[in-house]
Amino acid sequence: QVRLVESGGGSVQPGESLTLSCTAHGFSIRGRVIRWYRQAPGKERELIATITSGGGNVWVKMYLKDRFTVSRDNAKSTGFLQMNNLNSEDTGLYRCNAAPESQGMQYWGQGTQVTVSS
Repeated sequence: QVRLVESGGGSVQPGESLTLSCTAHGFSIRGRVIRWYRQAPGKERELIATITSGGGNVWVKMYLKDRFTVSRDNAKSTGFLQMNNLNSEDTGLYRCNAAPESQGMQYWGQGTQVTVSS
C-alpha cells in the first residue's frame, strides 16, 4: 500500500518538545521534497517547513525557525520535524507532503494531532 504516515504527535504542556516523523511506505522518498503543514480547526492550513530531497536546503517559517527544525533520513524513508518550546498556538493537525521538486504526483499523510495546553 502506498502511504505517507505521520507520527509523534500528542498532548503536551507548554514548554515541552515533540519530534514528528513522516514515513513513506510503498514508494521512495528519495528525490522528493518534504513539506510540513499544520492546521487548527477553523483556520487555514499553513506551510511551516520544507526540506529538499538531499537535505541540503531547509526552510522554516520565520516566526517558527527559532524553535522548529526540519530534517530527513532517506535510508529510513523518513522526514522529521523537531518542535521545541511548544505553546498553545502550536496546537493543530500536522501533515507532511512528499513531492517532486517541480511537478508530479504528490503524497499526503493523514496527519498527527498536536495539542499544547496547561
